[in-house]
Amino acid sequence: MDYIELACIVKETDLNDLVMAALSEIGFEGFMEKNDHMLAYIPAKEFSTEKIYGLKNKTPDFSFTYKTIKEQNWNALWESNFQPVMIADRCFIRAPFHEHDDKVEFEIIIEPKMSFGTAHHETTAMMIEKMLETDLKNKTVLDMGCGTAILAILAEKKGAKEILAVDNDEWAYRNSLENIERNSCTKINAVWGDSSAIKGENFDFILANINRNILLQDMSFYAACMHQGSEILFSGFYEKDLELIKEKANSNGLVFAEASSKNNWVAAKFIKKLDQ
Repeated sequence: MDYIELACIVKETDLNDLVMAALSEIGFEGFMEKNDHMLAYIPAKEFSTEKIYGLKNKTPDFSFTYKTIKEQNWNALWESNFQPVMIADRCFIRAPFHEHDDKVEFEIIIEPKMSFGTAHHETTAMMIEKMLETDLKNKTVLDMGCGTAILAILAEKKGAKEILAVDNDEWAYRNSLENIERNSCTKINAVWGDSSAIKGENFDFILANINRNILLQDMSFYAACMHQGSEILFSGFYEKDLELIKEKANSNGLVFAEASSKNNWVAAKFIKKLDQ
């Protein structure tokens, strides 16, 4: 699959997070922040100059250029930019070409291809932080919009008994399979599909790090797969969108439990209502 690399310059740097959030809502799924600009990536087939110009018209002093990057160039691109990440001094995420750390509680090896979910982005990091605080032993878990399958892999390492990892992007699906094998996981079933892939399933814990629009659109599908007391962890949206997420969740029988934020991105946990 070919990707578009969008180079964005926002003169008012405090708007960078807003621009990143807006880009994620129109399908961009990978970001790199440079000294004076930001790079954003989207599958070439989903790229729309009309949407970018729409964003430009709403954002002061926003300029951009873009180019196509062929699939075979991704490894070199991401390896040149990928650095290992430590989350909460407990979870170490590295590439195969980084050194092993035998002192850390959880180590995850991720091949840095073009799939969202390397823990460099605030949303993935917050999801991992919340998972580290959660008892997943013997639980059934859904990783919706799994990207690299990093969250599914951590779920298995934390003792989940069965994990379903779903992504609608073929590249992410293939990358998930590679990372699942690379981390010697045996309890993860990776599926190339969308919310229809979870129909009839039931989970104790759901992870959905996607974007606001998809979360709102598919909230009823997630809720239908939860039993009373099941938990769901959302991320991929901005602080200003939390009330929208809460409202939609509540209408689907999900009770707000807690939320945290980092650089205006949010991770929020909800629980399926118990019988009254």
